[in-house]
Amino acid sequence: MIRFEIHGDNLTITDAIRNYIEEKIGKLERYFNNVPNAVAHVKVKTYSNSATKIEVTIPLKDVTLRAEERHDDLYAGIDLITNKLERQVRKYKTRVNRKHRDRGDQEVFVAEVQEATPEEVSGAEEPDNDNDIEIIRSKQFSLKPMDSEEAVLQMNLLGHDFFIFTDRETDGTSIVYRRKDGKYGLIETTE
Repeated sequence: MIRFEIHGDNLTITDAIRNYIEEKIGKLERYFNNVPNAVAHVKVKTYSNSATKIEVTIPLKDVTLRAEERHDDLYAGIDLITNKLERQVRKYKTRVNRKHRDRGDQEVFVAEVQEATPEEVSGAEEPDNDNDIEIIRSKQFSLKPMDSEEAVLQMNLLGHDFFIFTDRETDGTSIVYRRKDGKYGLIETTE
C-alpha cells in the first residue's frame, strides 16, 4: 500500500484534495507486486496567477518514479501527473522486470495489468521500444579540482547544461547543472 505525504505551498490541503490525490495516484499500486514501504511524496504549490504545480516522487527499491506538472486547474494537473506516472511505469516495466528476471530476483512490476486504462482501450498507448536507448557518443576527460563557481563558468563556456568536476574543498566528485528556471544546482556525491 502506498502511503502519502502531501504538502501544500501557499495552499491548504483539504480533505477533498487529499482524497482525490490518494485515489488517483493510489491506482498505481496495481502495477506493483509488492510495495510495503512505498511513500508518495506529493508537493502542491499555487502561484499568484492561480496556476498550480504538482510534484510527485515515489522512491522504490530499484526505481524512482517522478513527475511534475503545471496547470491552471489543480484536479486536471493531478490527472495529468497520474497519466505521466502510468506512462513511466509502462515504459520501465519490461526493462526492469527483464533485469530482475535475469538476476533471479522477484519482479518489481506486475507482469500484466488486469484492468485496461482508457488510453489502452483507445489505442493511444506509446509503443514499448526496448532498443530506444542508443549511446551515440562517448567521451573521456580528467576531472580537474575547482570550486562550484568555477565549474559553472566552465559549463557556460562549453555551452553545456551540466558539468562534472572534483570539488577542491571536499575532494569528491560533484556536478553543477542548469535548472529549468535558469538558476544552477549542485549535486555532491558521497561515499
